[in-house]
Amino acid sequence: MEPSSTSSSSSSPRLSSKVMPHVTDLESGYVSASSSTASSSGELPRVTLTPPHVKHLNQQLENMSAMDRLRFVKICFPNLYQSTAFGLTGLVSTDMLSKIEKESPSSSPVDLIFLDTLYHFDETYALVQRVKEKYPNVRIHTYKPHDADTTAEFEERYGEKLYETATELYDWIAKVEPQQRAYSELNVAAVLTGRRRSQGGERDKIGVLEVDDETGIIKINPLVDWSFAQVKAYITDNNIPYNELLDRGYKSVGDWHSTSPVSAGEDERAGRWKGQAKTECGIHNKKSRYALYLQEMQRKAEEEQLAAALEKVERAQQAEDSTRVVSA
Repeated sequence: MEPSSTSSSSSSPRLSSKVMPHVTDLESGYVSASSSTASSSGELPRVTLTPPHVKHLNQQLENMSAMDRLRFVKICFPNLYQSTAFGLTGLVSTDMLSKIEKESPSSSPVDLIFLDTLYHFDETYALVQRVKEKYPNVRIHTYKPHDADTTAEFEERYGEKLYETATELYDWIAKVEPQQRAYSELNVAAVLTGRRRSQGGERDKIGVLEVDDETGIIKINPLVDWSFAQVKAYITDNNIPYNELLDRGYKSVGDWHSTSPVSAGEDERAGRWKGQAKTECGIHNKKSRYALYLQEMQRKAEEEQLAAALEKVERAQQAEDSTRVVSA
């Protein structure tokens, strides 16, 4: 396979703050047990897992090492990708996968999916280049918000500081929709994540394997039982490039506008959306948060269109009545 990086920001239906797609196209997923065929695409290979099957697999996977979990899922699941923002946990998985590929050169490679929100730190973008140099055979698929390749283009289209004025909409445009577009275009059936229980919040009870009951995509958390110290030690021992912000008090790095250093004793993700009542950006939340939000936006837009149409009819009727009065 020729190593390369692809980018996509405008290959699916146009999305703007003025014209919203139908809400049935806007449903993002969380996880439970179903099938790895997305409802929006009939092209994905079907992998059906019943709840008892998921429970059984998790019982077996729980006792495996991270490397063995990755070996297993590479064999078990077709169209497997790794979704990453190049955090420490994801970097460990990438390194392990490169070692597994050397063990079995004929096995299917696991490409990376990077959601470029256009608001990452400069240090994150620099890290992406270092990862490419470290793992030249790894292909990175980069997905950006619709019709925006730069921050300036994003803000011209959607407005400045959308992450402050409409956080839900920002999460959808910058993260959730590009992820759904990536999964659809790449026919993703299963995806590796960097989530760990020790990160706290809603992640403290996740299993090794989950199935998104809305998209059907299988989510695998190979380092789910690792601590931050274990992850950092692996990075150091294996000389893996990492984000320089980690040396400045950051532990979890996302967009620059919603990420800050953490203090001693704080949770690993305490620096994400500090002072806000949110712990996830949207790609790991239930669809209701976004579907209901966007449904409400669509309802308001339709009401405004209806009101404008009625006003136009009323003006036309008034003009016609005035003409009749003059004629009389």
